[in-house]
Amino acid sequence: MSEPQAVTRLLPWVSPDGKTCILVSDGKGEGGLSRVADRVETVQLDMAYGLLDHAAGMLGDSKVPEQELRFLGCQLSAALRDVCRLAESRRARLSGSETESECDGCEAERGEGGRPGAK
Repeated sequence: MSEPQAVTRLLPWVSPDGKTCILVSDGKGEGGLSRVADRVETVQLDMAYGLLDHAAGMLGDSKVPEQELRFLGCQLSAALRDVCRLAESRRARLSGSETESECDGCEAERGEGGRPGAK
């Protein structure tokens, strides 16, 4: 019988110093940290959808102060960063091609603005 192959997962958070966090598991998705990551992803998506609804209302109101719009922009940026990270993680898991070494370079490859290839 062969040993189970290790599977990596890009987690939906970064370390305190901004580095990528990766879970290496047996791929069954039954571990405690995997369940925590699933819950964090759900919260991130719910927050992003709620923020979009809030933004639609604010952007339709010409009397909203500039400071509030600037704060909204910062929150939208953070939510989009979370959702992009989640999409990257799911894409890698669906393709089955993610490896620990590929994930280590994810943050560095993005450049300014968090986009691949951006300088």
